[in-house]
Order: sequence, then structure tokens, then C-alpha cells
Amino acid sequence: MSLANLKASRASEINKLVAAAEKVGGGQQQQQSYEDNRMWKPEVDKAGNGYAIIRFLPAPQGDDYPWARYWDHGFQGPGGWYIEKSLTSIGGQDPVSELNSKLWNSGLESDKDIARKQKRRLHYVSNVLVVSDPAHPENEGKVFLYQYGKKIYDKMMDVMQPQFQDEQPVNPFDLWEGANFKLKIRNVEGYRNYDKSEFDKPTPVANGDESELESIYNKCYSLKEFTDAKTYKSYDELKAKLERVLGGSAPRTTAEHIELDETRSAPTVGKSDVSAFTPAVASDDEDDDTLSYFSKLAKEA
Repeated sequence: MSLANLKASRASEINKLVAAAEKVGGGQQQQQSYEDNRMWKPEVDKAGNGYAIIRFLPAPQGDDYPWARYWDHGFQGPGGWYIEKSLTSIGGQDPVSELNSKLWNSGLESDKDIARKQKRRLHYVSNVLVVSDPAHPENEGKVFLYQYGKKIYDKMMDVMQPQFQDEQPVNPFDLWEGANFKLKIRNVEGYRNYDKSEFDKPTPVANGDESELESIYNKCYSLKEFTDAKTYKSYDELKAKLERVLGGSAPRTTAEHIELDETRSAPTVGKSDVSAFTPAVASDDEDDDTLSYFSKLAKEA
């Protein structure tokens, strides 16, 4: 989609995004084990606090939506680490999900604890323009991919679907009438917390300068790789790795029960484990999603 077409179609964009969110449901670590120069991550100080301002950007040309959503698993067993994207992200059967379903249905609370530790972790990825990055000002004015979790995603849904009559819907991905996102990170009981993060008042990107907007938009990265079946291992490959990692018994520890949005220290893993892993950040906000997911699996079993 060209910038001109994007501008012309933006009136219906909020409804499209809300519909997409309803269809799929559900409404950091400072360093990672490998470098992807496309990815931007906010940096926190020694106290675990951080601040930055970003602007979420529209769907890149050729993509349907301005975000990609996927799940992965990250835990350690006697045979090493299992850090892989889940085939449920692309509508497939996944060996970890199948195992978790059996554990959940066993009737033993200890098995449910294991299933919780091995559960899926939810990720979203979008293009962003870094407006302000006090820790790394060299990033300002550049376009990156940004990985975030359910709490930030829910804040997007809140501004697109305001609850009160005096609030107007805002498409946070709109270049002209969207809003900057003030990312406020706190350390709450050892976890990263984003509760105080918020969208600012609507303002155009680059003061609405068309040539600058064109330049920014053309720098957006395609999001298709995150949901492209070619980037996922096959069921048989994943099952073989799972059996190797578990070694015939339950995993002993987890990767700090990590998920997106709030974080403890992410695990240190070998190069062979990180090929499909983007270090996540931890939170408790997906427990309800986990319970409903296992309940769904139980009904399908």
C-alpha cells in the first residue's frame, strides 16, 4: 500500500484493527544472546527504571496488519533448554501444548505446576519510530522492530475502543492522527512493569511533512517472517527436541517463568538454543489466558 492509499483508507483503519484483534482473541532484558539490529529494546537503569517515547507505525507495504502475533516456549529440562516458537502460532499442533494438556488433565496439582512453567508466552511485534531514547539518543528518528506483550497491546485496544463518551477513538498506528507512546518502565518486585505507560495526545508524525512521512514509512520492516511457516520447525523436529530436553522426565527449572511485559533476568543459553529465541520479559498478566487455553485443550482431547 502506498502512502497515498494509506492516507485515503485510514478512516476505516480502527475498525479493521479492532476486528482483527477480536478475531485472534486476547483483545526486557537489557542485553540478548544474539544481535538483531532491527530490534529496538528500551534500556533500564540499575534500579530497573526506564523511559522512552516511541510511535507505532502502520502495516508495512504487503502486510495486512501493523502487528504480528506469535507464541513460544522457553524452559529447561535435564537435557538442556527448549526455546522454540510454538506451532499454535500458525494454527498447527504443537508437542509442548499436547504435553501440557495431558499434564493439566492428570488431576495432579504438581503436573499443573509443570504445565504452567512450560506454558506458551505471547509476543507481539510492530514497527516503531523512536522519538526519544535518553539512554541511546543515536536511536532517535530511526525505525525499528519492537517486541512487546499483552499489557501494551491492551493499552492499544483501550485507545481504539474508549469506554467513555468524552473520549474519541485513536488509531495508535496512524501517521497523521495517531499518538506517541510514552514507555514508562518500573521495577515492581523484581519484574518489569509497564502499567504507567500511556499514549499522548494525537499528533502527526514529522509534523505531517509528506516527504518525511514517505521516508519513514518506506523504512518499515515486513512482519510476515514471524508467522511464516517456513520460519518454524516441523512438529517432528520439535517433538524430538522436547524428548531430548526432558530426557523422559519433567523439566527441573524454567526460564524464570518468563513472558512478555515484565522481566526478571533472562536465561543465559548457548548459541544452539538462541536461533529461534528472542528473550522475553516476564509477567503474571497471562495466567487467565493460560487457564482458558488448557481448558480448551482439555475439551478437544
